Amino acid sequence: MTEPTRLFDCIECQLQKGPDYTMMAVKENGSWKEYSVQEVANIVNKLSAGLLKIGFGKKDNTPEGRDKIAVISKNRPEWLMLDLAVQQIGAVLTPVYPTINELELEFILKDAAVEIIFVNDAALAEKVNNIKANLPGLQRIFSFEKTSNVKYWEEILTAEETYLQEVKSISEKIKYEDLATIIYTSGTTGKPKGVMLSHKNILSNVLDSMPCFPPGDHLRALSFLPLNHIFERMVSYLYLFKGTSIFFAESMETIGDNLKEVTPNLFTTVPRLLEKVYERIMQKGEELSGIKRKLFFWAHSLAEKFEINKNKGVIYKLQLSIANKLIFSKWREALGNELICIVSGGAACQVRLIRIFTAAKIPIMEGYGLTETSPVISVNRFQEEGRMFGTVGPLIKNVEVKIAVDGEILCKGPNVMMGYYKRPDLTAESMEDGWFKTGDIGMLINNRFLKITDRKKEMFKTSGGKYVAPVAIELKMKECPYVENIMVTGEGEKYVGALIIPAFNNLKEWAKNKNITYTDNEKLLQNEQVKELYKTEVENYNRQFNHVEQIKKFELLAHEWSVDTGEMTPKLSLKRKVIMEKYKEAIRRIYE
Repeated sequence: MTEPTRLFDCIECQLQKGPDYTMMAVKENGSWKEYSVQEVANIVNKLSAGLLKIGFGKKDNTPEGRDKIAVISKNRPEWLMLDLAVQQIGAVLTPVYPTINELELEFILKDAAVEIIFVNDAALAEKVNNIKANLPGLQRIFSFEKTSNVKYWEEILTAEETYLQEVKSISEKIKYEDLATIIYTSGTTGKPKGVMLSHKNILSNVLDSMPCFPPGDHLRALSFLPLNHIFERMVSYLYLFKGTSIFFAESMETIGDNLKEVTPNLFTTVPRLLEKVYERIMQKGEELSGIKRKLFFWAHSLAEKFEINKNKGVIYKLQLSIANKLIFSKWREALGNELICIVSGGAACQVRLIRIFTAAKIPIMEGYGLTETSPVISVNRFQEEGRMFGTVGPLIKNVEVKIAVDGEILCKGPNVMMGYYKRPDLTAESMEDGWFKTGDIGMLINNRFLKITDRKKEMFKTSGGKYVAPVAIELKMKECPYVENIMVTGEGEKYVGALIIPAFNNLKEWAKNKNITYTDNEKLLQNEQVKELYKTEVENYNRQFNHVEQIKKFELLAHEWSVDTGEMTPKLSLKRKVIMEKYKEAIRRIYE
């Protein structure tokens, strides 16, 4: 086959290599149901034909004139099949986070002029039905799971030859530069913006990222990051073109079991989930006693000293080899025992975690990008010489970066979006002489490795006129075993403060050892010994920051931040404005 020019060309690519291998799989009624390449091709074509039959498809080639089809669902084969089916009839898929609130959902469906939506189940159908009266343009709702209140998606599949021929005819006319999707950003800074990405944007990113990934045919990947985020979606297309089988996790809660069942070779994650895996491992270590406990923490301390591309000597190498055999082999077993690497993105990852996991023969390939860049700008390679701790790796092929005078990272390449949907003003604002302004501050190390130092919008100035970059402080503080989450404050104030969510499992264990009775989180945080513990920990970490960056006062909070409670974005980054508003009383106490 010639070089692919559309995302849906992945099916033809794989049919030519072999129609029988597993393209996707999902767990149904306790066992894994696998879809071969041929089965996926058949379903996608029937779905495309069915959409044409009920009157949806390419109308004209302007973004506004194209039919918009939305999807609000957990990860499952039908999600990607719908994506492929919509693409090959020239319509545009608009994916939405399942956790979205009704107000934002209504805004997106209205803004994109969505006419048809596919939902996961009855609960999400109800969410759409609650706002349907405000959406006169929304004509049909289909569900991937059988439910009484909307039509089942398989009802529109058709094998009628007339429509199948029309699918073929339309798909042949779809070009590399055509719009493929509109992805609305999560709206941490106001109303969501629709990012228009073409086949060229995403496909160039897929093909230019492929050499960075581990070699090997017919690998297995576990998918659990939301597909409506460009990171998981682009990587899914990379899997589809590479011939990697995608196994969809049942839910976030079952990832541990699914890892053991699927024994994947790789998966993508966001740092917050990696932190949770690490916290669980350390908890297990704390529960050990005697020689086993000593061995666990000896191995852990070795891993903390690990370096890549640097000879640490024969003795260290031998010790690490023993640690890998006795201790880290158990870590790898818990992750399925077949992992080649983990790809991390979406937010900054603690360098300490990357170091420790890599020492344990679980390489973490941290990358960087945005929805607007489809997303990858740079990534640490699978090959060691293309990795550097503390950076997000070298740029991928065909992507250029320059650092502006104020330190902002500017990007240019085929991966940069077509623009914001119906917002030429915002599109113009985001560009500077043909370069996309990322909003991130960074530098190039050795003229090769990109290092992110902060978000431009998240940096703040104290009343003394000193700039503070909160992300670096937060990442370092999260290395503390008693800190689950943290947000640094201080805009316009005399000093830096922080809201801290304790790691309650570790804190409860510590309290038990100190004979402090636990009744609830609030009472535990009022205990003077607990307050003293956090004061000591904060002072210890403060030594690593300059005077202006040091946390002078902090407030301990009794409840975890989450997507459901509104403090976190779906990719588990902090919603700073929401937190500032929600905890304004706590912040007031820091500065009174």
